[in-house]
Amino acid sequence: MIRLQKFLADAGVASRRSAEQFIVEGRVAVNGTTVTQLGSKVDPVSARVTVDGHPVKTKRKVYAALHKPVGYICTRDDELGRRTVFDLLPADWTNLFSVGRLDRDSEGLIFLTNDGDFSLKLTHPRYGVSKIYHAMVRGKVDQPAINRFIAGVEHEGELLKAERGRVLSSNNSRSIVELELTQGKNREVRRLFEVLGHEVEHLRRVQIGPIKLGELPPGKWRILTESEIKSLLRSPA
Repeated sequence: MIRLQKFLADAGVASRRSAEQFIVEGRVAVNGTTVTQLGSKVDPVSARVTVDGHPVKTKRKVYAALHKPVGYICTRDDELGRRTVFDLLPADWTNLFSVGRLDRDSEGLIFLTNDGDFSLKLTHPRYGVSKIYHAMVRGKVDQPAINRFIAGVEHEGELLKAERGRVLSSNNSRSIVELELTQGKNREVRRLFEVLGHEVEHLRRVQIGPIKLGELPPGKWRILTESEIKSLLRSPA
């Protein structure tokens, strides 16, 4: 059983707040009976719900993992006509949105869904879901530099911070670094290295929470399993 306003919001009828207004105004009926009491619950499987006499059907929730290639953006419509991640998905998935973003020059794991609660759990800083990145940067990076990231550095008035990090390889011209972040700030990995004077040449997100990019090729997607969805929702990191 779920609250009626959540049922309406999940079905895409309106936002949860607007759905509450519909209920108060007497526009919603459950199994033929008008419901005006907020907090009323319905069985999302068996209940017959109408708004203004029109049947409401629940949407099938979709949870997809995509390997975003370089050169694609994460918004559905782009006024400049650039390629978007939605060009890589089935044409009938018109109600999906990206869970967070990767910038155009980055690649790696990103989720797409039509479940707002799932998206909130994975993107809001208070939940602390970790994201792991592999960054190829110009110049030599050593562990003391990574330790500065873990302690926190300031960039343009914001405190940027890594939870963990390690140097995977390094020489005088180029380094590969793994960083784990939880804050979800815009272009955070690139900005961290900018503080130290290093340019990120290539950036790939390889893991979100417990889910790894694995062998998923660039431009390809797969449906998350039920156990993977549950592990994301219960995992703080």
